Amino acid sequence: MVEGDLDSILTCLETPSVNSTTRQRFVDYLKTGSYRPEWTWLALDGAQIAGLAVWWGFPAGDRPLALDCLYAAPSVADPVPMWTSLIRKVPPPVEYHIFVLPDGRDDPEVSVRLTAAAAAGLTKLTERFRYEWTADVPLPDRSTRLRFAADPDDEAFIDAFRRISEGSLDVATRAGIERLGARALAEEDVAHYRMMPGPRDLWRLAYDADGELVGCALPSANDGGPVVGYLGVVPEHRGHGYVDDLLAEITWLLAEAGATCIRADTDTTNAPMAAAFDRAGYRVFAIRLVAS
Repeated sequence: MVEGDLDSILTCLETPSVNSTTRQRFVDYLKTGSYRPEWTWLALDGAQIAGLAVWWGFPAGDRPLALDCLYAAPSVADPVPMWTSLIRKVPPPVEYHIFVLPDGRDDPEVSVRLTAAAAAGLTKLTERFRYEWTADVPLPDRSTRLRFAADPDDEAFIDAFRRISEGSLDVATRAGIERLGARALAEEDVAHYRMMPGPRDLWRLAYDADGELVGCALPSANDGGPVVGYLGVVPEHRGHGYVDDLLAEITWLLAEAGATCIRADTDTTNAPMAAAFDRAGYRVFAIRLVAS
């Protein structure tokens, strides 16, 4: 993308679709740096835009992380080859995120985009439940058996992330360990959470009555508002329901900070985490499809 393309791109984004990128979002994210001209790729037919790929990254980041939008002009009969070429312009590791209502998984608009993603090498598809807690739902019971403590040292959280990643049911965590190793993945994850707009001083480490580390709980926020950033239990303390304590603490901390809606994702295959969200009063409002 170059500066002169902006008006044409905004016209393309007026077309309703499964894309999360709207005209207003594109303008707003260009200002913050989550979208950038060098992360926005066009396929041109003469002077006209035939296709568009919009990538998202952290404003403080140095590379795009996720594909937000694939657009094709109505004149393009089969957009898959074009989209495949556009996706390949950005080197991995990257992901493509599509958000749908719970009954929208088989929408043809979704299927054709996933076909292009797979052709470009993003062949692993993960489905995640999108949960939300709202202020009309009672807060879950706060833990009486764990002590939560802040720690300004990122190294404490890196070590907790590393320990928690052992035996994780989270698909992205397992893939990250294969790609980087547990320690490097923990460093990358903590760095990413540091770049999110959620306040760092709300991060908590959880300890039992003997002072042993049980896990960690990270309330956070993204561009859409407050989120359950990260929570996990170290292997030696699993099986005691501590996930409920951690999730309750995150929910309380965010609610005390003024949140009236808190959102969170978990893999549909992560049954223990999904059950914890259900018990805490969160409800599924959408599905996130992630091609990687």
